[in-house]
Amino acid sequence: MNAQQRRAQIVEKLKGAGAPVSASALAQSLGVSRQIVVGDVALLRAQGTPVAATPRGYVLREEREEGLRVTIACRHDAQHIRDELYAIVDAGCGVLNVIVEHAVYGQISGELQVFCRYDADRFCDALFASQAEPLCSLTGDIHLHTLLCPDEARRDAALGALRALGILQE
Repeated sequence: MNAQQRRAQIVEKLKGAGAPVSASALAQSLGVSRQIVVGDVALLRAQGTPVAATPRGYVLREEREEGLRVTIACRHDAQHIRDELYAIVDAGCGVLNVIVEHAVYGQISGELQVFCRYDADRFCDALFASQAEPLCSLTGDIHLHTLLCPDEARRDAALGALRALGILQE
């Protein structure tokens, strides 16, 4: 298999996965190193393929495009990340990303792709195990999220839950 065929295989595996796929899992299934997969994904992105890196692996962004997209502003410390994510997913919405406005770098974003409590737990567990600071720590805990909601009722439920927690900034 040549490099172009391998990149096509990566795209096909991501399309059929239904969940994020780690670089290591892709490497094992393709019989190459993890670093080869990371390089292939970089080239796919450069060619315009919408591959996003999440804390749990790679996803194709186009897989979850149905519904209302809404950007919200939130404020909370690291101890309330799980509460925030649970409030959103329990209302039936997904959290696509986190965005902060940095004084020097401008907008910094991270792909989350959190659609259920399991996703939220995996993200929070990885964040806390790594002892990395969440992006919101760069901006006094203020950050944005892009939510994907099936309809207005679920969007309103998510916003209401965040309001009740004192997290939503309006």
